[in-house]
Amino acid sequence: AEHQHVRYNPLRDDWVLVSAHRVKRPWQGQLEKPPPEDVPRWDPKNPLCPGATRANGEVNPKYKGTFVFPNDFPALQPDAPEPDDSDHPLFQAAPAQGVCKVMCFHPWSDLTLPLMSLPEIRAVVDAWAELATELGASYPWVQIFENKGAMMGCSNPHPHCQVWASSFLPNEARLEDRTQRQHLSQHGVPMLLEYAEQEARRKERLVVENADWLVVVPYWATWPYQTLLLPRRHVCRLQDLSDSEKDSLASIMQRLLIKYDNLFEVSFPYSMGWHGAPTGAYLEEDCKHWQLHAHYYPPLLRSATVRKFMVGYEMLAQAQRDLTPEQAAERLRSLPEVHYKKRAE
Repeated sequence: AEHQHVRYNPLRDDWVLVSAHRVKRPWQGQLEKPPPEDVPRWDPKNPLCPGATRANGEVNPKYKGTFVFPNDFPALQPDAPEPDDSDHPLFQAAPAQGVCKVMCFHPWSDLTLPLMSLPEIRAVVDAWAELATELGASYPWVQIFENKGAMMGCSNPHPHCQVWASSFLPNEARLEDRTQRQHLSQHGVPMLLEYAEQEARRKERLVVENADWLVVVPYWATWPYQTLLLPRRHVCRLQDLSDSEKDSLASIMQRLLIKYDNLFEVSFPYSMGWHGAPTGAYLEEDCKHWQLHAHYYPPLLRSATVRKFMVGYEMLAQAQRDLTPEQAAERLRSLPEVHYKKRAE
């Protein structure tokens, strides 16, 4: 808690420098609240709203719950041609096909996940599981992810996420597949199942928990208030969850995201995503080394406007953080679970 040291991340097989003493240095930058949020509940010019016209000319249905549609500007397409053969090992290319979808969480643009009701969040979880099953039937990797807030590059404030299914395993998936496989081979237990059991017992990095799930600031966290959402039992994929586990997942997500918003009393920006066992042809393979989990990567460090940047040493050497994971977890854990916008109600 007082001196610099490095911590090992077994999931990524790399290290992070923790400079615990630096958090005591005075901050001379600005500390200010962002401008008030002014997002209209419905805007006919917003292409994600019910009844609005999207860029391709299609008109959205007047949906009442979740709404899934093909991304109008997909990064992956199912019929992309294969690249030419390489004439040198330093200039390699490989085929990449896929499908990109957008999923709106709710018809209201001014409602984020922490402000939604538990049944509404459960509907989001159900839609995630359905998409993972549908796209995973043919694609080896289905990446569900949410970029929340303009700070994270989100171009539309309407509550939504994206789902990209690819014909290949992306870098992070291949890395986590290797490290988890090695851990099971060497220790006889899935890495993240063992890790969840350890964190549940130690409690110093625990943020919230319930009967089926726990959220921790991981021991090896890179971002200031990064968290890891883990099931307590061995679950390989999102679509393997029981109904009761989906209910408790909706609950623990709401509790975590309320704490995030309460930290600086702002709609907390982050990038999050689900990682689980590969699908497609991998459905026929032994993937018991995998444990389902979700990563939350928020950039904010000192206030609603002061963020952590990965620059300098982080880009050229290795990840570094000042606030220890234990300090971050304690701060998040101590925050109320009533949203700041609802305290006056």
